[in-house]
Amino acid sequence: MKKLMLTLTILLGLAAAGEAKIKVVTSLSDLAEFTKAVGGDKVEVDFLVRGSQNPHYIEIKPSYMLKLKSANLFVTIGMQLEIWAPQIIDGSRNPILIVVDCSKNVKKLEVPSVKVDASMGDVHPFGNPHYWLDPENVKAILQEILDNLVKVSPADAEYFKSNLKAYMKKLDAKMAEWMLLMSPLKGTKLVTYHTSFSYFVERFGLSVVGYVEPKPGIPPTPSHSTELIQLMRSSGVKIVGLEQYYEDNTPGQIAIAAGARLIRLCTSVGGMDGTGDYFQLIDHNVRAIVSAVKGS
Repeated sequence: MKKLMLTLTILLGLAAAGEAKIKVVTSLSDLAEFTKAVGGDKVEVDFLVRGSQNPHYIEIKPSYMLKLKSANLFVTIGMQLEIWAPQIIDGSRNPILIVVDCSKNVKKLEVPSVKVDASMGDVHPFGNPHYWLDPENVKAILQEILDNLVKVSPADAEYFKSNLKAYMKKLDAKMAEWMLLMSPLKGTKLVTYHTSFSYFVERFGLSVVGYVEPKPGIPPTPSHSTELIQLMRSSGVKIVGLEQYYEDNTPGQIAIAAGARLIRLCTSVGGMDGTGDYFQLIDHNVRAIVSAVKGS
């Protein structure tokens, strides 16, 4: 009870001050952009995972705990994408930290129907966590961020709502553009390295028929690569999409053997040149696929 009262006192004090910015740390660079979009000049935002990093596995640094130590909010993707987060949260020793799980109101894909164990690879027990790559899911993320910013600073609720509305308007305009580009490609089959693009391909009507990984998180093996090449040939797959943080040796060999094109797709803001914000990120992936199909 004392801890709860301390938390409420500090949060109300911050809101009443009206001058101090809300300190937010996010796990991913994407979430940092969304938080800045909603919070505007009322927030000070930092993030932990660079866009070029694999968010499943990062080295835990003392500096991460220091960042959380003075934060009001820690915004996460959830669904155990950040399996490293509890250690950082505990190490921060921050009694007022609010941990935000942005996956609460997202329709989750690939939720296991059986108990997950090590034999299945790095399968997430709550489903595929890469939901932010479906632009429509960004709306649920923005709302979750807004709700928690309002908890910290209720007086700024209308300001946050106005910012959210402006970002959504831009998102809807870009979504119409992306759908126009991708609609002729419905049904296009591709292979990716990891299960990073399940939400993206479902939104745009594509189909992932296989993965370079034999199981999530398990490096490719010669036998699996041979089976994948045969599947690609029989299914007419002409695209291998490779996330920005995986090496291209084996995927490149698979693409050549199957008569397909290897393209680099990006999973997070800043992960590749020309992906400096979320709109550029989705632009990159859409245009890379469109170009690959037209060139095949």
